[in-house]
Amino acid sequence: MTEIQTLHILNKSPEHPRFARCLSIAGPADTILLIENGVLGLSTASASASGKVLALEPDMAARGIVSQSGTVETVDYDAMVALTARAQQVISW
Repeated sequence: MTEIQTLHILNKSPEHPRFARCLSIAGPADTILLIENGVLGLSTASASASGKVLALEPDMAARGIVSQSGTVETVDYDAMVALTARAQQVISW
């Protein structure tokens, strides 16, 4: 299991200033986890993030977003908890 330098948990919609700020700060060794309204920016996040982008599947389902295979990895709640344990630091946006 590889360690994550920083796990960015992003729950803001793409219109919120913190969404763009998070994407600009995340580095190649970081992981961005889109949750809640953050999943609405899947196309934006995957296009402009330098690190790995994941999305919480239950939040995608709640908003009617279908995963496009290969574009973003989806995770469940158990995997979300495991990610926090692997990260050196966690930042919630």
